[in-house]
Amino acid sequence: MRQVIIIGSGPAGYTAAIYAARANLAPLVIASSVEAGGELMNTTEVENFPGFPEAIMGPDLMTKMQQQAERFGAEIVYDDVVDLDLAGPTKTVTLGSGAVHQADAVVFATGSAPRKIGIDGERRLSGRGVSYCATCDGFFFREKVIAVVGGGDSAMEEATFLTKFASKVYVIHRRDELRASKIMQDRAIANDKIEFVWNAEIADILGEDAVTGVLLRDTVDGTERELPLDGVFVAIGNDPRTHLVHDKLALTPEGTVQVDGRSSRTSIPGVFAAGDVIDPTYRQAVTAASSGTVAALDVEHYLAGLGEAGAPAPDAAEIDGLPDADAA
Repeated sequence: MRQVIIIGSGPAGYTAAIYAARANLAPLVIASSVEAGGELMNTTEVENFPGFPEAIMGPDLMTKMQQQAERFGAEIVYDDVVDLDLAGPTKTVTLGSGAVHQADAVVFATGSAPRKIGIDGERRLSGRGVSYCATCDGFFFREKVIAVVGGGDSAMEEATFLTKFASKVYVIHRRDELRASKIMQDRAIANDKIEFVWNAEIADILGEDAVTGVLLRDTVDGTERELPLDGVFVAIGNDPRTHLVHDKLALTPEGTVQVDGRSSRTSIPGVFAAGDVIDPTYRQAVTAASSGTVAALDVEHYLAGLGEAGAPAPDAAEIDGLPDADAA
């Protein structure tokens, strides 16, 4: 029997683990068998995470977070959750290996998954020229002509990164202006290898055994044309990973897990949520990490209440290792 189980190993999950472990809660982190570390494992340079003025590679940042959590006593398990029983005071987590773990509290920090275009060619050619991860697959497109679909920061980052390998990168966007931050836009626009295709959407991805091109549809006049390509990278956003709790926790209209105000408390006592799975708006590594902090503090307050009826909740400063101001 555990005090807390953390499901997810992105910035939210590992930060929750760091705080929970420092509070002597000995958290168990279910990190996934194939996607441990979350979306930052598919990211190149992270330039906006505080404390790294020269930037840090996404996988390196997640490795450091994991090591920090383990240093304080968190246990990491590389497996996938296949079932959750959250209704009673004891929460039960069943893994793909058949192992069953129980805890007084659960932190749900499963993050989000890449959004699909939703067309037949995408499904047929996934892994055969259609990719959702530039850092994973960019190497295979040396001196090839490829396209990135999307207009946000992720799309600009992927397009810029892919110019290290490809001879040309098209950015296909359904509008005539980008959603990306100015610095990311400027970087992509200044790159000679990148060409923007405005007011266009992909009607189909062409090819039998590998991508040979795309069928573009003009979003203004509806005309269609083919664009020869060797690969397509989809970067049109992410959807929260909530499939495990669809019939268990209350969700928001955006599909994220609903929490109480600025807390991490969900619709079931003892179940907390953090990171991109509760955030449809900001979706940054640093906001996910801060959300993981909130979850760990909420868990400690909850467990303190279970341990002794009417027991005072731990002071946040004490939990953070700082002296109590009242005692100074």
